[in-house]
Amino acid sequence: MSAKSFVDGLLKANKVVVFSKSYCPYCHKARAALESVNIKKDALEWIEIDGRPDMNEIQDYLQSLTGARSVPRVFINQKFFGGGDDTAAGAKNGKLLQALKEAQAI
Repeated sequence: MSAKSFVDGLLKANKVVVFSKSYCPYCHKARAALESVNIKKDALEWIEIDGRPDMNEIQDYLQSLTGARSVPRVFINQKFFGGGDDTAAGAKNGKLLQALKEAQAI
């Protein structure tokens, strides 16, 4: 399966998808923000890409979708929401909650 097929399949099958690396502090920030709004467990797919043989290809494809290869890459309803700082800010200003409600993820 290509990185594009893998990513596109996840985005279509899940309300919220986060591409992350286990050691990334910004990824931990995004996780804390998402956990703070009590997202439905079945609505969130968290993908740790570090250690995957196709990690670079996934990051290349994420760059084509979002303009950056960095993680986390948070998607809500198949739309790019932001990275770690964007997600944390969205939790504070209500934009994250609004996007999750629209996606019926909370």
